[in-house]
Amino acid sequence: MALRVAVVGLGWAARRIWLPRLVAHPGTTVTAVVEPDPAARAAAAAELDGARPLLLDSVAELSPRLADLAVVAVPNHAHATVASALLRRGLPVFVEKPVCLSTAEVDELAAAEASGAVLLAGSAARYRGDIRGLAAVAPSLGRIRHTRLAWVRARGVPATAWFTHRDTAGGGALMDLGWHLLDTGLGLLGRPIRFDQVIATVGHDFVSRGTARALWRADEAAAGPGGDVEDTARVFLAAADGTSASVHASWASHAEHDSTLVELHGAAGTAVLRCTFGFSPHRDGGSTLTVTRLGRTEAVPLDPEPVGIEYDRQVDALPALAADPAQRGRAVAAARATLEVIERAYASATRERDTERQPAWPN
Repeated sequence: MALRVAVVGLGWAARRIWLPRLVAHPGTTVTAVVEPDPAARAAAAAELDGARPLLLDSVAELSPRLADLAVVAVPNHAHATVASALLRRGLPVFVEKPVCLSTAEVDELAAAEASGAVLLAGSAARYRGDIRGLAAVAPSLGRIRHTRLAWVRARGVPATAWFTHRDTAGGGALMDLGWHLLDTGLGLLGRPIRFDQVIATVGHDFVSRGTARALWRADEAAAGPGGDVEDTARVFLAAADGTSASVHASWASHAEHDSTLVELHGAAGTAVLRCTFGFSPHRDGGSTLTVTRLGRTEAVPLDPEPVGIEYDRQVDALPALAADPAQRGRAVAAARATLEVIERAYASATRERDTERQPAWPN
């Protein structure tokens, strides 16, 4: 029997990523769509390729009677509230990243899951073939000492107004792109890591430039340029056992193409994956994976893949994940680990800005 899925929210991610895949997949049936904007509901209904889900204007109308799983793709600031309400109602939930915006909201989700249904989450990047290829060679590298993670867009500042304001987005490039990097990259270490030191800097050089927008997204309700979140973040993490990681997340840059880099530096070798996460058209070729040991570098073959196939695979996995009792607690634990790093990075960057404001010499 197909998994009955309700989609909550009709923003870009829901309309361009989730709904088309859920409607087309033989293992899922879209039974309900929840969106308060009647125009958005009507537009989505016209794009559903023959599917006829219930069109609801409030999440309060959703229950296990109508769906087996809800995919929550509302603006970031509403993730925890909407997901918690559905979980307490007994409806399993998959939440788009970022799962929530603070460790306090993680606690809220943990309590809701404990008294209700299971919470699912996770970056689609984990389902990429090149990331799986990197994961396959990681054990041969020995103990991983350092991980370098970077996702730098050429022009990719979101145009939707809520995306570039902290009260609704929770943060900028670090909360958006950095979540994918942390969730995917640190999952390759093979062991849980608690970083004792987190140092970060943030930049705002591009967020107010109209020419730096991600026009390829065709965001609805695009506002004028500007916002109060960072477009660039650089973070360095260090653990007591000597393990370290660096994270560079940028919505825009002076580069010609978008690029993603995942490097694993181990006691027995180094692996380097160069690719491009996401849907941006500013891409430079496909993915390359190399492994270097004792001065010798070898290429690891990777099959070419179409853009977005990681989301196809994530939808493939949903029915089994929703039925797996072992999933309970995993999304909460992963979100807590990611948010702890992000919160400490923002705190570090804030301290840096406060220091910059101090006079060079006391008066």
